[in-house]
Amino acid sequence: MIHPRRGWAAAFLLSAALACSASADDPVRRETVRFAKGATAATLHGTVRGYGTADYTLRAKAGQTMTVTMKTTNLASYFNVLPPGSDAAIGRGDLTDNAWTGVLPVDGEYRVQVYLMRSAARRNETARYTLTVGVADAPPGDAKVPGTQYHATGTVPCSFASDPKGSSRCSFGVVRGAAGTATVYLASPGFDAVLHRDAIENVLVFSGGKVRSERPGDNVSAIRDGDSAWFVTVNGTRFYTIPDAVLTGG
Repeated sequence: MIHPRRGWAAAFLLSAALACSASADDPVRRETVRFAKGATAATLHGTVRGYGTADYTLRAKAGQTMTVTMKTTNLASYFNVLPPGSDAAIGRGDLTDNAWTGVLPVDGEYRVQVYLMRSAARRNETARYTLTVGVADAPPGDAKVPGTQYHATGTVPCSFASDPKGSSRCSFGVVRGAAGTATVYLASPGFDAVLHRDAIENVLVFSGGKVRSERPGDNVSAIRDGDSAWFVTVNGTRFYTIPDAVLTGG
């Protein structure tokens, strides 16, 4: 049996690989992103052709918020955001109209990879692009739960399929970023999000008044539940109530 978390990670890795479709023989241009003194963002210009890619690396910390936007002359060019030591994208421009914001899960060197989709690469097309990468610090005073990446942990109401709404409790861990951005990791009922990372079933990103899933292909709908919480549905079968206090620490 494939555990949901492992299956999700494998699917993410496969989807990112299919999107880039580059081999070890394809040219890769590498560049380190450097912010000007006092700046929190940098704008870069470049070109990719065929199966070539451009990799931009920068060091960042868990809890910081990264924002990546790209303007391009070729509608078949996108970017992936890759965490330290992994090719499983945590951000994908092809799913977010080349504008992504997310809270970073770990310290280390992140990679923003610009590429052409396979069909365009096969035709040896070219894309000229402008890429903007920004990193903002986590809210001041928002301490981590000792021994975890999370700013807070606990449980929230959840339910599945035809079960009464809110009839279960799901363990969560939240990583809060700048400007109200937050990533909520939700474990299956009966599992602890801190102790059982393999049981993380959904990862929801709250940013700019919108909610999305980090898992490709998920259908997420979110409405306000009164004035103090979000009611989130994932694929019509998973239901979560996420209080604002989880997202902001208030």
